Amino acid sequence: MQSVDKVLYTGKTHVVGGREGHARSDDGQLDVTLSPPGSGRPGTNPEQLFAAGWSACFEGAMKKAARGLQIALPAGTAIDAEIDLGLAGEDFQLQARLTVSLPGLPREQAQALVEQAHRTCPYSRATRGNIGVRIDVV
Repeated sequence: MQSVDKVLYTGKTHVVGGREGHARSDDGQLDVTLSPPGSGRPGTNPEQLFAAGWSACFEGAMKKAARGLQIALPAGTAIDAEIDLGLAGEDFQLQARLTVSLPGLPREQAQALVEQAHRTCPYSRATRGNIGVRIDVV
């Protein structure tokens, strides 16, 4: 495991009840009811939270990559993330798809930007080699 040289931030949460419980951050900024996927009950689930976190982080990595490549990140940049919870044999497994929209950016620049972001985004790095990931530029 690669260690961190300098901690920039630590997100802290407390969860009670698992997928049918409640999650709250230590600063109170996150305070959500949890419910199993597809249950129809009020609340979100870990897969939605993971999708939102990865998308936000990935856009941050694209901003950094854009600065390095001297490309202006276009207005309307968006990321749609899909996180699947499934089975691999008898074990639970995740897989992910990110669809990145960079309106008006030439295809080659958009692809280079996304590839650089995928190399540096902490979520992308954490999942690399652990789950199936597909990233499409539209």
